[in-house]
Amino acid sequence: MALEDICGFKNSPLHRKLSPASCFEDTATFLHMNDNSGTLLNFFMPSFLSSAAFTCRSLAKPSLTVRRPFNLSHGTTTLGFIFQGGVIAAADTRASAGGLVACPFVHKISPIHSHLVVTSSGSGADCMLWERILRREIRLYQLRHSRCLSICGTAKLLSFMLHPFKGTDVCVALTLCGWDKELIYVCSDGARLQGDIFSVGSGSPYAYGILDGSLRWSLSNEEAISLAREAVFRATHRDAYSGNHVDLFHITAQGWKRIFNCKLLEDLIHQILW
Repeated sequence: MALEDICGFKNSPLHRKLSPASCFEDTATFLHMNDNSGTLLNFFMPSFLSSAAFTCRSLAKPSLTVRRPFNLSHGTTTLGFIFQGGVIAAADTRASAGGLVACPFVHKISPIHSHLVVTSSGSGADCMLWERILRREIRLYQLRHSRCLSICGTAKLLSFMLHPFKGTDVCVALTLCGWDKELIYVCSDGARLQGDIFSVGSGSPYAYGILDGSLRWSLSNEEAISLAREAVFRATHRDAYSGNHVDLFHITAQGWKRIFNCKLLEDLIHQILW
């Protein structure tokens, strides 16, 4: 594994002891090691099946795909745009499964590191899994090279990892919003698009209608935040699969800042109607 390479564990005697050549080699024995002071340390290692045997068995008998008894429609509203004050990422908080509101308080914007967040749309389980994988890979890159991977490099890495799943049931659409003012959309077929404005999900046509009419490069921070709130609110008003509250992040050179308030929609409704 990658962490083994970083720590130098792969070529150590302990690694060879824990990775027997035979698939069913018995390793239930005491492992003797000496610490720096010369004290003898004894570790009891239980028997286990090596990963090679497990991999061979998995390839020999591929698992069957279980079909759902009925299709569950998914919906969401996420958006991101660039302006002179940084990058704005916003999303609703409703997780839907067909006509069911599965959860009204879901975080569809996830921080990856101090200057990068991703908005997610698609299957909730798939999105959470790939966000964890991406966060792990970025952390390993930082450990290897003592610096963070660029936003473009992160998008390319994610695209390469997702491309083998093209044509499968994996449903992931992530928008990378980071500094230095980068906005890149990556989906589960490996497509990678870069732009100044993206909205993804079933409510995106309604959000685009608000953004296209009011988005300007010269927006102030307050105007940009208000525009993102209104775009998500309008989408949740028309799209049955989006709703509840607005989750919003502002990314600048100092890092990301979360702007979240459970009363955002109520305040906005009062502002528009009165």
